[in-house]
Amino acid sequence: MTQREALLAGAKKCLVNKGYGGTTARDIASTASANLGSIGYYFGSKDRLMNLAAIELSGEWGDALERAARAAGGDTRAERLRALLTELLAMIPQSQDLQSASLQALTQSKFDDELRGEIAAGHARGRAELAAIVLGTQSTDPDSPTARGLGTLVYALVTGLVAQAVVDPESLPDSDLLADALDAVIGG
Repeated sequence: MTQREALLAGAKKCLVNKGYGGTTARDIASTASANLGSIGYYFGSKDRLMNLAAIELSGEWGDALERAARAAGGDTRAERLRALLTELLAMIPQSQDLQSASLQALTQSKFDDELRGEIAAGHARGRAELAAIVLGTQSTDPDSPTARGLGTLVYALVTGLVAQAVVDPESLPDSDLLADALDAVIGG
């Protein structure tokens, strides 16, 4: 493992264990067994390293959600959406610090064009993956109307639930209540 990779792994570990705001550059360097100055050398700043770690962890978490939702299956779009939301609601409580870090990276993107571009590209992939899960396909073109429409709608549900969980974990409904609400919207 290179020192750059060790720093990124250290930042990920710190995000999970200490959260975004509770992690110092010294924490990352210590966790990575690296020189404190190497953070600036490889990443420019601690904030840039933390943002990249949050993006990578979010991608890994999204991949785990996709695997779980696909494994849960479903014969119809509604059943696959229900399975996705059930898996999401099961995964959120174990990932509070990660989700908080991801939301902080989102807000930082307003001030960092490179970060904004990376997050936008990740959102496009995420929308396409979520649309594909609900459609029951292996993939969807990120630029297709389906990915932009259905993917955006499902992504908004996921992001909204994550944001609610970070602020007020007790506000999350159980998956049956959420599925019934979706059925009411779709069926009504």
